[in-house]
This record gives sequence, structure tokens and C-alpha cells, in this order.
Amino acid sequence: MKITLLVIGKTDASYFIEATYEYQKRLEHYIPFEMQIIPDLKNTKSLTIDQQKEKEGELILKGLQAGDYLVLLDERGKEYSSVQFASYIEKKTHTVSKRLVFVIGGPYGFSQSVYDRASEKLTLSRMTFSHQMIRLIFVEQLYRAMTILNNEPYHHE
Repeated sequence: MKITLLVIGKTDASYFIEATYEYQKRLEHYIPFEMQIIPDLKNTKSLTIDQQKEKEGELILKGLQAGDYLVLLDERGKEYSSVQFASYIEKKTHTVSKRLVFVIGGPYGFSQSVYDRASEKLTLSRMTFSHQMIRLIFVEQLYRAMTILNNEPYHHE
């Protein structure tokens, strides 16, 4: 199984880029992982919010492969502790045959077509974070999950 984080738009803050990359490198030791970046939409000022969500949704669905298990990072998703998330990842490694794809949507969320394609929704917090920050938080939590599953000292209870 491979884990993919699918995101809309580039991160422009170098400190987020560096920190996210650090955790991506650490993850290589445990599991195949990639971050797939969908370019920002152009001319969004001329689009309604629904049109923007639809266009982003088309790009998200285009980035998927047959057999992908799609999990939306969504404020209305299920919330886990770090230990519970580790257990969730462990279960998915036994049940997902190809790619486990987590998606961070655009600023207005997901289109209905993306919700319809998704297998489930997960939230990293009930609080709202920038899209750049949530990438880092997700990759760090995935790394933490791997260390928990391998009984390594990164996580303390």
C-alpha cells in the first residue's frame, strides 16, 4: 500500500515546505508516501464558490487512480487521537490494496462529486488551519503514527 496526500495549490512559505519535507523524508523509512500537488485554479475571481469547488473537484477526481481508497480531510470528519490514528493506519495497510489517498481540498471545501467518490471523512482538528499548515500537521501525524506502530519513542503518553 502507498499513502498519497493530494493537495490543491503550492505552499509558498519556506518554513512549511522545509518542515513538511523533513517529515516526508522520515516517512520513507516506514511506508511509501507521496504528496501530489494540484495547481491552483486560475481566474478564480470570475468564478462563484460552487464553480470553484466543481473545477477543483474535477482536478481531484482526475488525480485518482482505479482502486484508490479516498479519505477527505474535512471538518465534519471523524476525529482521532494520535494513537487511534495509528491504529486506523495499521488497519488500512491490511485492507487497502493500492493507494490510500488523503485529500486536502481548496478554501471552500469539496464538490458533491468528490464527497460522492470518497470512502470516508477524517478531521485532524475541530479548529481551522491554513491549507499550508494542515499539510504539515497531517504529515507529522502520519510520521507519529508510524513511530507508534513501531514502538519508537517519538510519541509519549
